[in-house]
Amino acid sequence: MSAKHPTMIKQHPQSVHGHESHRKYGAWQNQIYEVGLKTGQSPLVTCDPNKLEAQAKSKLPATSYNYVAGGAGERATMDANRLAFRQWKIVPRMLRPTTIRDLSVELFGIRYDSPIMMAPVGVQQIFHENKETGVSEICAEIGVPYVLSTASSSSIEEVAESNGNGHRWYQLYWPQDDEITVSLLQRAQKSGYEVLVVTLDTWAMSWRPWDLDSGYVPFIKGVGNKTGFTDPVFRKKFEAKYGKKVEDEIFEASKEWIGDVFSGAARSWEDIELLRKNWKGPIVLKGIQHPEDALLAVKAGVQGIIVSNHGGRQLDGAVGSLEMLPEIVEAVGDKLTVLFDSGIRTGVDVIKALSLGAKAVLVGRPVIYGLGIAGKQGAKEVLLGLLADLDQSMGLAGIQSIADCQKSMLRRVQYGGDLASSN
Repeated sequence: MSAKHPTMIKQHPQSVHGHESHRKYGAWQNQIYEVGLKTGQSPLVTCDPNKLEAQAKSKLPATSYNYVAGGAGERATMDANRLAFRQWKIVPRMLRPTTIRDLSVELFGIRYDSPIMMAPVGVQQIFHENKETGVSEICAEIGVPYVLSTASSSSIEEVAESNGNGHRWYQLYWPQDDEITVSLLQRAQKSGYEVLVVTLDTWAMSWRPWDLDSGYVPFIKGVGNKTGFTDPVFRKKFEAKYGKKVEDEIFEASKEWIGDVFSGAARSWEDIELLRKNWKGPIVLKGIQHPEDALLAVKAGVQGIIVSNHGGRQLDGAVGSLEMLPEIVEAVGDKLTVLFDSGIRTGVDVIKALSLGAKAVLVGRPVIYGLGIAGKQGAKEVLLGLLADLDQSMGLAGIQSIADCQKSMLRRVQYGGDLASSN
């Protein structure tokens, strides 16, 4: 192959399953068209990101829909997340050897098939009975790392079993009780979770009108508390205090667990040392929005951060996460691994975040919408669509590999008519 005139190899669609060295995610598009032409059957889940939320709303109970679609306050931070993406435009390049794209990335010494990860989303049982075990199963099937939330309706061990040989990370809502914290970390490590993700912005619940108006919080009835209810240290302490098992006092057990995990008492940077002593592997801090906090994360000795505002669910009126990403990457991008979360809805969104310096992205709401629409298969179709969109858009933009996602591929343009698309 000449470097001056590289040979263009025709792409032949392949299966999106298995462990091929070069996944052809765009094959999902071909599969949709083929099935449609032969049978007249449409996908279970819409391929239009601006219609996905409405489809989920038509399928979910009102309380479940409000829980996932709602945000803090007037959802201004959610709007900011989407508007931030609209301010960056791709400047495509032509006649480049992009017939076959390489979507793989390396994070913390491990090669992953793509830069897309399943974000930690709690209480998945309220969206579909397939819940976390089903979503983690399909993530393993298509090579997407699964990040398990502490607020899970499946146990750490159950998700590890359903995820099988897939890549999985564990997200910690940090209990005030250090013994319980250590127990959770030990269980996750024993169950093969590779990276610890510590959420910093949810030590207390935010003001969420959509949930408040219906007086709905699933944790009070024990839903989303499986992590605590299956933890030996929490169970021992609860039984010692109440003289009963967790199963016999669900309401009291729920209050105890919620009171420890969402206590309203903030942690400090010095507390990171407890996690470093008890986790043998990379630690990633989720919720960083300010360059100075990113520098403090470096000082604390962690290996990565996630630039995130919790998808607009915690602080209303906050800056869009993408707005802060370039500044944070400039401050610490050469010192630790910078990941991105909050507002990813399309393959082009992924390209923009990567081009602004993120090494990978986490996606939450869209996958949960898919779960609510059609169970684990719906979640799978959303992820396959996002991967196909990323794959195809990279090729059309003249981007051959994730390493080619550079800021030079973007231009910041502020159009007055650029409104938020979907939340």
